[in-house]
Amino acid sequence: MADVEKEKKEEPKKVVHTYPLIRYSDMPEEVKMETMEMVVTACEKHSNSNEAAARMIKTEMDKKLGPPFHVLVGESFGFEISYECSNLLYMFFGGNLAIVIWKC
Repeated sequence: MADVEKEKKEEPKKVVHTYPLIRYSDMPEEVKMETMEMVVTACEKHSNSNEAAARMIKTEMDKKLGPPFHVLVGESFGFEISYECSNLLYMFFGGNLAIVIWKC
């Protein structure tokens, strides 16, 4: 019994952020804040469908800043992309949900 309790106590704690966390962005500050708010709204509205959230973000970004924007929403992925300067946002929301938005 004591061994089982020790194993449970030694497990690493998982840090979950309840706020949006921007990892990298080269967007102007005003555009970055608007985009971040849009991402939060889309991810909360479509919390069970990453595809629907990505589609909503893409259509809104295309309307506001002109096409073609690309959006990835998901967990456990890596990326290497080419993009137009001042058009990249990489952020996390709700813990481990990653969002990448860029324009080519």
